[in-house]
Amino acid sequence: MVRREPERLLVRLCLVTEGMRMTDELLVVRAQLGEQAALAELVDRWRVPVWSYVRRMLDAQRADDVTQEVWLAVVRGLPRLRAPDRFVPWLFTIARHSVTDRLRAEYARAHEQVAPGESAVDDPVEAIADRAELIAALTRLPVLEREVLVLFYLEDLSVDDCAQICDVPVGTVKSRLNRARRMLREQWEERGYRS
Repeated sequence: MVRREPERLLVRLCLVTEGMRMTDELLVVRAQLGEQAALAELVDRWRVPVWSYVRRMLDAQRADDVTQEVWLAVVRGLPRLRAPDRFVPWLFTIARHSVTDRLRAEYARAHEQVAPGESAVDDPVEAIADRAELIAALTRLPVLEREVLVLFYLEDLSVDDCAQICDVPVGTVKSRLNRARRMLREQWEERGYRS
């Protein structure tokens, strides 16, 4: 891969986007060059989609905390991003790792606190009884299936981008999507809905 200097890429992108809304790629290059307004625009543009993704994986309070961690990681890592055109998959990969780290830490804490002979049982159905039916159905899905479903359908990312974010082959993403759709269909049918 040929590494372009940010200044040359910026000139090329300025010509391409002249008269149009700035692309994420241009904003990334400008932010890498130290332009605060470009970074602010990136954050403003992607704040809600990132929070929505994290929120669909965690509850609202944890989503706020994890989303802040995501943006801190983005600010720290943006200067090292070598492919500005891959910003969105890179961003959601950071979000995915942050969610995974949070879930692992909570899982480890929960198992440390369980006395011998007891079991750690979390009933996500009771915890989300007041939420909308779709959100409830999503939370009952296993994390891997929920993740690809959220990225593909709710964040509108391609199968290739989902594969890159999840660090799995495209075929694995497709099989997880298929399994997630089947599981959701079964949940809806159990509740009396017909597909």
